[in-house]
Amino acid sequence: MSAYLFAYGTLQPGLAPAAIAPAVAKLVPIGEAFVNGVLYDLGGHPGAVLDPASQHRIVGIVYQLPEDARVLAVLDAYEEFNPAAPESSPYRRILCPVALAAGGTLRCWVYTWNGDPASAAAIPGGRFQLKKEG
Repeated sequence: MSAYLFAYGTLQPGLAPAAIAPAVAKLVPIGEAFVNGVLYDLGGHPGAVLDPASQHRIVGIVYQLPEDARVLAVLDAYEEFNPAAPESSPYRRILCPVALAAGGTLRCWVYTWNGDPASAAAIPGGRFQLKKEG
């Protein structure tokens, strides 16, 4: 059975830093998708707070994960998610339904921010873009 990941930040195509790019290259893009919630600006990366009742959407891409479980472990490390201590991790990895832009839904892993939303600004439109230097 295939496993999927919803990426809304630096794991999206063309945004992965060099350190994580080899792992991202192993992911198979499925298509644009969204979840309900708010995307927060945490500096050079975003944090998602999911809320099925929200009128706001977080836009990203769904990937199919490879069979190699080491890829997910590398992604967990990059996202600072510790499966042994999810409560104290800056991000949590949870399974939730994600709506595909082409129609339908998939249950995907999503890294959600475990911080205080009052400490960051919401990203208008729910779509992360890298800030240009200069």
